[in-house]
Amino acid sequence: MSVEMKRRLFTVPEYHLMIKVGVFNKNNRVELIEGEIIEMAAIGTRHASCVKRLIAVFSDLERRRAILGVQDPIQLTERTEPQPDVVLLQPRSDYYATAHPIPSEVLLLVEVS
Repeated sequence: MSVEMKRRLFTVPEYHLMIKVGVFNKNNRVELIEGEIIEMAAIGTRHASCVKRLIAVFSDLERRRAILGVQDPIQLTERTEPQPDVVLLQPRSDYYATAHPIPSEVLLLVEVS
């Protein structure tokens, strides 16, 4: 007899609550993808070098044109909040202090693999 295991999918607010109450510590590299908490791969030297090069290229942009984000969360849906390597965001006076960016605020997203 086969038993079907049910998975519990989480929302972004539930994920944030888990972070707030300490379910994950600063050493846990996780992100929320389609409701599932996914452990992120370790950052290797080639990956880190590529991200640093992208930061150097994009940091020359005029700050009024875009905000540069590095490995910061982007809320794509109610159940997905990845942490892409580099993003260029629409300028916002609060620098996204009140909420993570949403897709309409993303000008460019780069994921290094």
